Amino acid sequence: MKYYLTILSCFILINVFGQNPKTLSLGNKNIQISWQHTAEGYRIEKIAINKNGKWISDLAPSGEYTLLFSETKPSSESAETFDKITGGKFPEDAYHYQKQQWKESTTAVSLNTAGKAYHFFPKAVKIINKNHLQFTEETEVATIISDWTLDTKFTSDILVSQKLIPKKKGFFSLATPTLASLPVEKMSWVSVPGYFQGNFMQENFALAYAYGHGIPSRPIVYRERCASTLSPLMSSKNGITLSIIPEPGLARDPWAKDKITQTDWFIGLSHMNRKSQLSPTLYYPVLGEEKSERDTGQDINYAFRYSLISGDWFQALNHGIYDVYDFKQGLALRQSKQSLTDRIEKMHHYLINPKTSLWNIEEYKGKQIGAQSYMGGVVGSNKDAMKNSDYGAMWMLAHETQDPELTQKVLPPAENFKLVQQQTENGFFKGAVEGQYYLAKSKKFVEEWGEVMEPIALTYYVMLDIGNMLLFEPKNQELKARLILGAERLLAWQKPDGSFAVAYDKKTEDEIFKDIKDVRPTFYGLLVAYRILKDEKYLKAAQKGADWFINNAVETGSFLGVCGDARYAPDFATGQSAQALLDLYDFTNDERYKKAAITTAKIYISSIYTHPIPSKKIKIVNGVEKEDWEISQAGISFEHGGIFGSATRLGPILLASHAGMFLRIFQMTGDQIFADMARSAAIGRDAFVDPKTSVASYYWQAMNKGAGPYPHHAWWQIGWITDYLLSEAALRSDGKVSFPRGFVTPKVGPHQSYGFETGTIYGNKADLVIREGFVQTNQPVIDYILAENGKKNEAFIILLNDRSQSTSGKITLNPENWMSGKKISKIRNMKSNQTMPAKDNSISYNIPGFGIEVIAVQFD
Repeated sequence: MKYYLTILSCFILINVFGQNPKTLSLGNKNIQISWQHTAEGYRIEKIAINKNGKWISDLAPSGEYTLLFSETKPSSESAETFDKITGGKFPEDAYHYQKQQWKESTTAVSLNTAGKAYHFFPKAVKIINKNHLQFTEETEVATIISDWTLDTKFTSDILVSQKLIPKKKGFFSLATPTLASLPVEKMSWVSVPGYFQGNFMQENFALAYAYGHGIPSRPIVYRERCASTLSPLMSSKNGITLSIIPEPGLARDPWAKDKITQTDWFIGLSHMNRKSQLSPTLYYPVLGEEKSERDTGQDINYAFRYSLISGDWFQALNHGIYDVYDFKQGLALRQSKQSLTDRIEKMHHYLINPKTSLWNIEEYKGKQIGAQSYMGGVVGSNKDAMKNSDYGAMWMLAHETQDPELTQKVLPPAENFKLVQQQTENGFFKGAVEGQYYLAKSKKFVEEWGEVMEPIALTYYVMLDIGNMLLFEPKNQELKARLILGAERLLAWQKPDGSFAVAYDKKTEDEIFKDIKDVRPTFYGLLVAYRILKDEKYLKAAQKGADWFINNAVETGSFLGVCGDARYAPDFATGQSAQALLDLYDFTNDERYKKAAITTAKIYISSIYTHPIPSKKIKIVNGVEKEDWEISQAGISFEHGGIFGSATRLGPILLASHAGMFLRIFQMTGDQIFADMARSAAIGRDAFVDPKTSVASYYWQAMNKGAGPYPHHAWWQIGWITDYLLSEAALRSDGKVSFPRGFVTPKVGPHQSYGFETGTIYGNKADLVIREGFVQTNQPVIDYILAENGKKNEAFIILLNDRSQSTSGKITLNPENWMSGKKISKIRNMKSNQTMPAKDNSISYNIPGFGIEVIAVQFD
């Protein structure tokens, strides 16, 4: 043993003084990497990953380094132009919102053609110890030193730090070495989260780059601004995944100190190396961007990790999110300063005030129609656009409050708006909608972006809206007749393979946007028809559409958005698709739909930011001190990401429509990430809530400016918050608190309506109600839901502790705000069925983190 140690010590000393061994290795029980010394330098000759006791070598080993150098700053102009798959310029000139993004995304730096590339294998090595190697290479422009160390905590990871010492002045970008590449024929999944995911190569650049419909065949360099998780990855058919993850703090901070810094570009991410081999790659600094210009001897240093796991892409994503970027820490910091329940009550007042909600009544076709002003971009608008958003939430709030300001003044003109919005004349568009928006001055309905008619708009603004209304008004024969018109139009438009067109030209009736497929949940409108009308033909058509959708969207990772002004860049419709498939599963018990729903929800995690790691660092926001976690992007989702998305400049959105759906997926799978992400999006987001109205801003960059040009978003906020709270109640009570769900909302995601049918609370029938002022709580982290059994004069209070820590406090009940002239006679804990002490109508509680307490209150 002593002889062996002496030889080993000599071996290490020899190499420290510069003699290079023929072979090198780093390894443990999970991974093995071997280098061979060749005439070119040290090449990796073998990479193996232990999968269930068997060593897998799917990856083609490399070890090649790449350094980019330019004496001058690269151009910021587009380097190339591109055509649609059907021919013609992409994008068309009409899409001016995307003009700047496309220009930025097609520079030589973005296309990875800028600068001179130095490719090399390092020629010198030092063996620091058995788990640490240091490689060195001299190029004509810089010295590069790379330290490779096995991670002792996460034993499938290799930690690498790189140092670049310039030999001349210029612009530098040092890529991460190509550990290995994956032959296309062995590929099962490749992703740069937030930009694309898929299982096939896409040769058409526009489809791959702008939509993520397939893997780009070029080594694009993506910005971190829309990289939801900083972890480019690739999986093999044998079930191993290589991902690369930068050290936390390397990427840009979207609000670094006292102003927005969302568009800073510190690192580049790619699924390929410069030679177009599939290999997750980082670039730091980005050539021509901040920190890339260096004088002689001015060092560049950065660190990252390779992760080689015997698991799929979802397991690798979880590793980056939890183990490296500590997602749990951010959730633990979240503390609400205003309860979500209180926000709903305050938004109720906002929405019944015509001045604050910008509510309008107009005369159209002999009817009084009502909708809210919309001051966003609409083609043809002269600041006169009107829109309603969430009919399910409108009818739900009116039903739960019985407020005449809603039942008499809002709902009737809103229903009229819906009736005149639908086309009833015979022809190709009979049953469809004229458009999402009404222009009051020109007295016409229009679509968001041009003279188009989309089948998914029919699903949204006829089937979903009218379907949700019919759940509350099942005897409304006029609405039922309109639903039938819409259903028959969807049947007529459905293609033999089950798919739909993206859109039709309103004037010519020709199908347009043939360069993209309608990989959206358009089929869901037929499921609505089946649930309301009970006709089997609609269910069969919905299944046919879903089967096509699974084959063309879910299995390939290709999705389409619903925002016309963004040329349908993938968006929250992806999350909505997961709920559509779950609802189809509920009606068919076909496991294919459940499996596809779960896969889609997993993919939607790539629409949610997981960086930077939230902290308590003080930042200045519009002159006010905020802790970093209060304004953190981690945990909130895109409107649309990718290179075309609004998130490129405005950041993510605060409308967390996916939160309830994620809890339902967690209930099915046990994957903690869904519950953690739902909660991170929903709670402690007060920095984005307007204190006057309790309406949250839409885009992250607006901070707490409120609804702004989108007053109708308050309805969506009431809708998603209700779905979230009731989903939490169902989850935490093990299904003992349960209320029937309606249909998903149009456009913004998967949240669903409630309150149209009686539910159950620990075996007791209950109807959802809102009784403002009945419950007073001294803890804003406690949310509550109210329900009643009118026949028994009994009220139910569902208390939810919406933070990670346990919470003690008390609630005080004001019976006069529930039943005039009644007194409380008995209070009991529904879980234990034990009578609870109540002094002066006050009840004490101690609820564990993300726990529940359910209380019954008897009146006499």
